[in-house]
Amino acid sequence: MTIIELQNKVDDWIKEYGVRYFDEMTNTAMLMEEVGEVARIMARRYGEQSEKESDKNKDLGEELADVLFVLTCLANQTGINLEDAIEKNFAKKTKRDATRHLENKKLQK
Repeated sequence: MTIIELQNKVDDWIKEYGVRYFDEMTNTAMLMEEVGEVARIMARRYGEQSEKESDKNKDLGEELADVLFVLTCLANQTGINLEDAIEKNFAKKTKRDATRHLENKKLQK
């Protein structure tokens, strides 16, 4: 699925099942909530915090998909074409960081 296909699929789902988009501020708060759920899994499963029994069945992929869904909602409702935005972002990063990471001694093996 392309990014624009994702944006269209989310928009279709909202129109069919969600009635309408939540307002932008609500979706921003929901995005933060979903990112927090990802952070909780990462801290407990891959970080130094111990994983609670109730966290062991959490699906990281599902939580990442929740983040992507809400992020896509925000893009749709604010008129952002994510394919165009990510292409511009790659161009910016490539120009800015062309040698930065390659020359970073901390990243050398």
